[in-house]
Amino acid sequence: MSDRPHLWMRHEARPTERRAPLVPEDAATLVRQGVRITVEDSDQRAFPLADYAAAGCATAPAGSWTAAPQDAYVLGLKELPDGPAALHHRHIYFAHAYKGQAGAEALLGRFTAGGGALLDLEYLTDDDGRRVAAFGYWAGYIGAALAVLHRRGRLTAPLVPTARPALDALLAADAADDDTRALVVGALGRSGRGACDALERAGLDPTRWDVAETRDLDRPALLAHDLMVNTVLTVRPVPPFLTPADLDEPARRLSLVSDVTCDVTSECNVLPVYDETTTWADPVRALRGGAAPLDLIAIDNLPSLLPVEASRAFSAELAPHLARLTDAAAPAGGWDPVWARALRLFESATAPLEEATRVR
Repeated sequence: MSDRPHLWMRHEARPTERRAPLVPEDAATLVRQGVRITVEDSDQRAFPLADYAAAGCATAPAGSWTAAPQDAYVLGLKELPDGPAALHHRHIYFAHAYKGQAGAEALLGRFTAGGGALLDLEYLTDDDGRRVAAFGYWAGYIGAALAVLHRRGRLTAPLVPTARPALDALLAADAADDDTRALVVGALGRSGRGACDALERAGLDPTRWDVAETRDLDRPALLAHDLMVNTVLTVRPVPPFLTPADLDEPARRLSLVSDVTCDVTSECNVLPVYDETTTWADPVRALRGGAAPLDLIAIDNLPSLLPVEASRAFSAELAPHLARLTDAAAPAGGWDPVWARALRLFESATAPLEEATRVR
C-alpha cells in the first residue's frame, strides 16, 4: 500500500462558497509527488473542473464524497450538509466545533457515530502554535472594505464575488473626501493586517490596537471611532470589547462594526451584542436605530468574495502540508506533527461523547 494520501475535494454545500482549499496549480504539484486527488464537480467553485483534470486529478460528481473510498481524506472549507448522520471518513475543513458553538456537539456526535475524524483547518499549527494556513488576511481585507463601502453608500446587495483590482478601484474612488475615524482591533495579526491595508487603500489611517491596547480596554476611546473592524480570535473567554450597554451609551460615536471573526454563539465571542451573522443577501444589520444608529457587518465567509486571490494564497500554504499527510490507513503515530496535533485535539473533544456512549 502506498504511504501517499488520497485527497477527495468535495463540492461546497454552502451556495455562496466560491473558494477552493486546493487550486489546480498546487494540485498538479501534489499529483507529481504521488498524491492521489479526486475533485468533485461544482458549478460554483471559482476554478473549473477541467483545470483539475488537466492537473492529473480524477473527477467525481458533486456530493459523492459519502461513497468515497474509506482511505480518502475528504477536503473542504465550510460546513458539511446535514447528512449522513454518521461520518466515516477523515474530514479536513473549518468545522467551528471546539468552542461550544451552536451545533458543535451534534456534529462531533456524527463523527463518533461513524468512526470518522475531524482534522480542523483552523487548528493546523506549527511547533510554536502558529497556524500554518489561513484565509485571515483576505477576511480582514474584505471585512474592512465592505465597511468602508457601506459608510460611503456604495455597498450594494446581494454581494457578488469580484477581483481585487475592481474592489480596490471602488475603495479609492471617494478616498479624498472621507474623514472616517477607523479602528482595527487585532491589527498585528493576519486579519488585522489585511483590514489595515484595505483601509489605507481607501485613504484612511486607522487606529491600530492589539494585545497591549485590549488588555486594559479604553472603552470611551473605542466608542469615539466611527468604524470598528474586529479581527481578534481568542480560544479562551476574555472581557468583551462591546456590550449592549455600550450600544446605548449617549456619548457613542461608533456607528458601524465589521466583525471579521464572527465567533457568534461561542463563549469566546468578544462582541456579544448580536446572535446571528449577516449574509451576502443582507450584509448589514441595524443593531441600533434612531438618532444614534449602529450597523453590523458579520459575514463568516468573507474571503469567498475574492475567491481566486484568497484560494491561491491559502492553497500555497496548505499544499505542502497535504503532501506530508499520511495515508489514512497508516498508524496515526507516524504522522507529521501538524496533523498529529489536529487529530489529538479531535480525540480530546470527542472523548466525553464516547464516554457517554459507553455509559449508556
